[in-house]
This record gives sequence, structure tokens and C-alpha cells, in this order.
Amino acid sequence: MTKKAKQSPDAPREPSNIFLIAPDIDNHTLLEYACVSLASANVMASDFARNLNGAQSNTLLGIQQSIMLGELAVNRVLDNLDPP
Repeated sequence: MTKKAKQSPDAPREPSNIFLIAPDIDNHTLLEYACVSLASANVMASDFARNLNGAQSNTLLGIQQSIMLGELAVNRVLDNLDPP
């Protein structure tokens, strides 16, 4: 492996191309996938927090709440794009 040269903080970010999303996937599909992924992470974090005690449980529940808020935001965008 070679070392990366330090980049300016203002330089455009170049994401890794190890995992790619096909460029022809539409926004609605991407948002639906994001919503399902966030819902799964929400459940996993909540379940895992039950196995912890004290500060660790509280920290994970805080992370779980952040995941839930992201899920709610994605759901709102989906609702805005495709009202019921």
C-alpha cells in the first residue's frame, strides 16, 4: 500500500470505489433503501442496548435515537416526493 498525500480540506472528496451504487438508480429507490437500512440499524441498536448497562446502554440509545431521526427524515422526503 502507498501512503496518500495530505489533501487540502477544501479539496473535493473522492469516495472509495470499492462499493458502488449503479448510477442509473433513481432517487426514490435510493431513499427507500436508505429508509430500510436505517430501520434495520434502529432495531439492531435498540436490541443491542438492552444487553448493556448504565452509560454504555445510554450511549447506544442516543445513537439509536439519531438513527431513528434519520429514518424519519428519509420517510418525510419519500412522503414529499410521493404524497399518499
